[in-house]
Amino acid sequence: MTGKFDAIVIGGGQAGPSLAVRLANAGNRVAMIERKFLGGTCVNTGCKPTKTMVASAYAARMARRGADYGVVLGEIGIDIKRVMARKEKVTLDSRNGLRDWLASTPNVTFIEGHAKFRAPGEIEVNGETLSAAKIFLNVGGRASVPDLPGVNDIPYLTNSSILQLETLPHHLVVVGGSYIGLEFAQMFRRFGSEVTVVEKGPRLTGREDEDVSQAIQDILAKEGIAFRLRAECIKFRRQGGDIAVGVDCTDGAPEILGSHVLLAMGRRPNTDDLGLEAAGIETDERGYIKVDDQLRTSAENVWAMGDCNGRGAFTHTAYNDYEIVAANLLDGDHRRLSDRFPCYALYTDPPLGRVGMTEAEARKSGKNCLIGGVEMTRVGRAVERGETEGFMKVLVDADSRQILGASILGASGDEVVHGILDLMYAKAKVDTLIRSVPIHPTISEFLPTVFAGLKPLQ
Repeated sequence: MTGKFDAIVIGGGQAGPSLAVRLANAGNRVAMIERKFLGGTCVNTGCKPTKTMVASAYAARMARRGADYGVVLGEIGIDIKRVMARKEKVTLDSRNGLRDWLASTPNVTFIEGHAKFRAPGEIEVNGETLSAAKIFLNVGGRASVPDLPGVNDIPYLTNSSILQLETLPHHLVVVGGSYIGLEFAQMFRRFGSEVTVVEKGPRLTGREDEDVSQAIQDILAKEGIAFRLRAECIKFRRQGGDIAVGVDCTDGAPEILGSHVLLAMGRRPNTDDLGLEAAGIETDERGYIKVDDQLRTSAENVWAMGDCNGRGAFTHTAYNDYEIVAANLLDGDHRRLSDRFPCYALYTDPPLGRVGMTEAEARKSGKNCLIGGVEMTRVGRAVERGETEGFMKVLVDADSRQILGASILGASGDEVVHGILDLMYAKAKVDTLIRSVPIHPTISEFLPTVFAGLKPLQ
């Protein structure tokens, strides 16, 4: 196909299809290009499949705990093929739904193929040339595979390939003690695999406060997950049918023998094969596309959204990127990246909901801060559910009385945190929440109590 469009959208992740449809409904002729699967990381190798598998792992955990609730069950087993089939259906339904949506939208031409810039405003795909006045990039990212000794000599897994397993690992070694790695670690431990997490740093989830990191480790350790921290010399070698992972820790054996190795050591943007230099699009030293506060790149009339711009590595930030671009281009609404509060969740069980500053960041900010907290053992709904691990911690600016941040590690923490997030966007004083009358019994009902007990951050 050779043709001229009003807009070209490259990449079918969370931002791309929504923007393509929005532009088309505004009367623009739009080319939507995706080289592999619509839906991006979230639908294909991220949120949809992994949280579907997390749900299966949670069901297995609760079945094993049935006696705690007076429920008598027989032997609990895992049919990994059925787990994977359920995961695959959720993914395919989402992917096909996006395809049907684009196909039913007038003015959208969907093209499957690899797009690459030939010149400013010109894209080559499937050997043909397309041009447009406006181009939008939503090309996402992929697992980073560091050049560790022996890594190319072993059949390692990434967050994508582990989703295709048809048998359970006997011993899964997860290299990387952060969000992706910990979710898979707990998931496969609940499926029945032996699991060891190897982390180069001194603790898990390095961006979180130390008390949060320690609590997460304690929770996972109770389920039988082993940890090797301060692994300063990670290396790999084959040993028969297994894989020896060198850790060189200060404590414990220098090697771990596993049947499978998952590399969960960060992400990298899919920007190295787009011909960005031909369009004058600048990237940083890690390959992320540089953007301004409205997602504009260094090239005129080119925008970058989602993981490829390095301004957020989440589905919700990618979708918000779409909202910012659409608002500025189509609605006359001046929206900016800098208006966004950092927020995310770690989907272990219990989950961690995070928004705004950590305690460590609050201490460094120079603000006059207040802090409050409560153990989940004091929250009635958590006790009733038999899920009392974790705690809530909140931070407030003592002068403005506005909320600075929160860490909610506990039952429904990923949902509870939104009440705090909403108040932060409203720029409301914490007293609004303190004086509210929440529903009992819920996890969220304890928020007014937590905030009412604020004390100076020492």
